[in-house]
Amino acid sequence: MSSNPSVHIVSHPLIKHHLANLRLADTSPKEFRSLVGNISTVLAIEATSALATKDVQGQGPLSTFTGQQLSERIGLVPILRAGLGMTEACLDLLPENTSVLHIGLFREKVSLQPVEYYNKLPATPTVDRVLILDPLIATGGTAIACVQMIRDWGVPVDKIQFLCVLASETGVNNLLKAVPGLELWIGHVDPELNEKGLILPGLGDTGDRLFDTLA
Repeated sequence: MSSNPSVHIVSHPLIKHHLANLRLADTSPKEFRSLVGNISTVLAIEATSALATKDVQGQGPLSTFTGQQLSERIGLVPILRAGLGMTEACLDLLPENTSVLHIGLFREKVSLQPVEYYNKLPATPTVDRVLILDPLIATGGTAIACVQMIRDWGVPVDKIQFLCVLASETGVNNLLKAVPGLELWIGHVDPELNEKGLILPGLGDTGDRLFDTLA
């Protein structure tokens, strides 16, 4: 995995700092949301660093100028519901014409297989590039299902990027095996999954921690 050019582990000191606080059991939902947003900002900056631009002309206070703007239409696809925790941070960085396209998937607790419950993709692609957002890649099943939905929609794999705060080695390997060439931007990779398919040491259930719905 470490030698795969499609996998980008964003080893930034700020991500390490924020991730350590995310892992704490007593981190409040408000702080958890803030930390996920902070990490998402760094991931988005790194993931978009090679996007193509085009020249544009503008009028400044003193003279005209030639600047650059992104040449592709960007779509964010947060996987509901945890992916919502990454969305605002990415929107703050990207152009105002960035689309948000929601996909709802959950992992069935016994089989650990993904189940689709919501799909807000238009009939045909309205964007040139998709950034999929999900804080965790555990077994990889949900990630694989989402990527396949985007490909079936008509976006090729070389125009899809997956951003996540934390992943397991198993999940990353499963995703890359299912979707060779997919670009992954990951804050950190943990080595283990438990018998329930949860990452160890992990973060717990990110959806529950983001939205304060812990039982």
